[in-house]
Amino acid sequence: MARNKLAGTSTGNSKSSKFYKEHPEARAKKNAYNTEYHKTPKRIAYRSELNTARRAAEPAKSKDMSHTRSGKLVAENRSTNRARNRGKKA
Repeated sequence: MARNKLAGTSTGNSKSSKFYKEHPEARAKKNAYNTEYHKTPKRIAYRSELNTARRAAEPAKSKDMSHTRSGKLVAENRSTNRARNRGKKA
């Protein structure tokens, strides 16, 4: 099977990627915020719940665990799960 020659060659052409490339102080501020946010007990518990569920669903190693609207956890393709909220504002 041939490897995709273009894999990993993207330089990030979104507005935000260009902004952060041009403003390193803004990127540092964003990274500092994200670090603090992901250290909170609520986020740690959230990740822990997903990791535990993923390990329990052993055959689906290449899948992510995704929350449905009802709060149930289901195995889902990584690309589908991670792309769902791309471009949406919180």
